[in-house]
Amino acid sequence: MSMWWCLRLRREAASVPLARRLLLDSMDSAGVDSEVSFELSIALSEACANAVEHGRGEHSDAYCVTAYLDGDRCRIEVADSGPGFRTSALSPSVPLDSENGRGLFLIESLADHVRVRNRPGRGGAVVTFDKTLKWQHAEGGPGSGARAAGSEGSPLLAAG
Repeated sequence: MSMWWCLRLRREAASVPLARRLLLDSMDSAGVDSEVSFELSIALSEACANAVEHGRGEHSDAYCVTAYLDGDRCRIEVADSGPGFRTSALSPSVPLDSENGRGLFLIESLADHVRVRNRPGRGGAVVTFDKTLKWQHAEGGPGSGARAAGSEGSPLLAAG
């Protein structure tokens, strides 16, 4: 199975659960194991929260979330138009009891690969992470996790 979707969201707190819900519904429709879906949804929530908190830019008060499911991989990208990451923000020296600064650490703990970069020219930060998928039904694999007959999938999915 292969699908992708892209959202342009206002940089406001209410957008975070919207992106998370769409990801969880997409994963469920595709038949992805619920534990993997949950881990990716937490990572997505952290990346979106970072974009909401730090991503205000001169040219846009929005950020973009793109999710790709292709075979046994899921890749998620969150891009904003803010000032980008400072090098010090990428260091793993955040105290465990800190209220802030643990988002990237959490994303790295939940995903297989994480890439954090600043967009050249236009400004903004991009957080990309991916994870190998497991399926709800071991015998099925990609594409067999469709819902039971009569169930409705999300109308927002773009299947490829």
